[in-house]
Amino acid sequence: MIHTLTYESTAIKELTNADVETILETAKIFNGQNNITGCLIFYKRRFIQILEGDKEEVRTLFEKVKKDKRHKKVYLLSEGPTDQRNFQSWGMVYYPIDENDLNKNEYEQFKRNLLLLADLTSHSNQTAILFWKRMKLLITDPPNA
Repeated sequence: MIHTLTYESTAIKELTNADVETILETAKIFNGQNNITGCLIFYKRRFIQILEGDKEEVRTLFEKVKKDKRHKKVYLLSEGPTDQRNFQSWGMVYYPIDENDLNKNEYEQFKRNLLLLADLTSHSNQTAILFWKRMKLLITDPPNA
């Protein structure tokens, strides 16, 4: 049985793109060593992540995530068992987007791609469904919401 967990949080004001890249590098190593898969989305200074793996490993990782000082307001959205992974072969993906420093068309394409990904991705349990719903809300919220 696979355990899934979805949370969201808010980045601290001082968090930089380099900090996010460090988070991703650390996560790739740790997750690979612990058979954890999932998806992390960082957009509008918000993190939304789903984790999949052994229940004890996922819960231990989430406890570490909650203590990380690079974000605040860590909120558990959902967790539970599932028969299969939704992100079996996913690595961590990050695109350093800055609305003030970006072509408007590129920004809109980024949003469309995330929304399309949400629609085309398999959703085998309630936690995965909630992850994608929350991501869609974040992407479609007006700026500064």
